[in-house]
Amino acid sequence: MARILYFASLVDQLGRGVEEVELPAEVTDVRGLLAWLRARGGNWDKYIREDALRITVNKKFAEPGTRVTDGDEIALVSARLA
Repeated sequence: MARILYFASLVDQLGRGVEEVELPAEVTDVRGLLAWLRARGGNWDKYIREDALRITVNKKFAEPGTRVTDGDEIALVSARLA
């Protein structure tokens, strides 16, 4: 299970601050994780965008190609002020 933490305005926009998920086999990097989360639709599709987030994997800033696996802690922080 991967632990995903949501910060800043994402907490209100997505209705949660943390969740534990089993990553599907096709999710191997940050870009894939964001696409998988966006597939939930609604606010997920609206707010989970590479250009609107700062992302860490295991407390280190990450790029879209950074690998993710079950057991990782992934933090998504809204880079927007609103």
